[in-house]
Amino acid sequence: MQEALSHFAAAPWVAAIALAVVFAGAVVQFSLGMGFGLTVAPVLALLDPALVPVPALIMSFAVALGGALREARAIRWPAVALAAGGRGAGALAAAVVLGGIASDKGFSLIFGLLITGAVALSLAGLRLAFTRRNILAMGAVSGVMATITSVGAPPLAMVFQSRPANEARPTLSAIFTFGTLFSLAGLWLSGWAGMSDLWLALLLSPAALAGFLAARALGPRLDARYRTALLGISGLAGVALILRGLL
Repeated sequence: MQEALSHFAAAPWVAAIALAVVFAGAVVQFSLGMGFGLTVAPVLALLDPALVPVPALIMSFAVALGGALREARAIRWPAVALAAGGRGAGALAAAVVLGGIASDKGFSLIFGLLITGAVALSLAGLRLAFTRRNILAMGAVSGVMATITSVGAPPLAMVFQSRPANEARPTLSAIFTFGTLFSLAGLWLSGWAGMSDLWLALLLSPAALAGFLAARALGPRLDARYRTALLGISGLAGVALILRGLL
């Protein structure tokens, strides 16, 4: 805990921005059922690489669990089982990739490429049929992306876009709850996770709780302009991370 406190104490402005970003991400997640990772991870990675992927994933787990519990009766459990199975396979593949990354620059490059890919998928608005094969396949892609970047929603969003929001939102939250556990296990096995990550996540968690409480009031105000701004910021952060990895 002392190490995590010292980490933020050395740069209070980083902590302030990180808390604000986590708050915004939680509002988006509890309002739409997805979007926490894409809102939070790119900015946190630019602020301080120590905040991703593990601390961001730990907060993603808590946020997704809260969303799933809030609307548990509407969850489609067969879809959760399929997608979570794919997430497990994807997390294992990502752990192998992470084990082969030898430098911070290499991590920034891969992180940035995956973030820009996630933004591109979100902007493209592609739709896939709601079939068992697509749910499993996109779950696996989501597992790779989430384990490396903590952003796993865009691939699954392509499958769930055709579903009613009151069904898709809690089902996705349940998928992300189980899927994040698989990702964290993969990161731990590959040596990327430690106790300091847990403490960093706990220090940021009050902002996520505040976002949960504020989502009911702020959520209805989220419109297409907000989504465009969010994707623009995430895309720019992804490009900046690519440049960091190359230069």
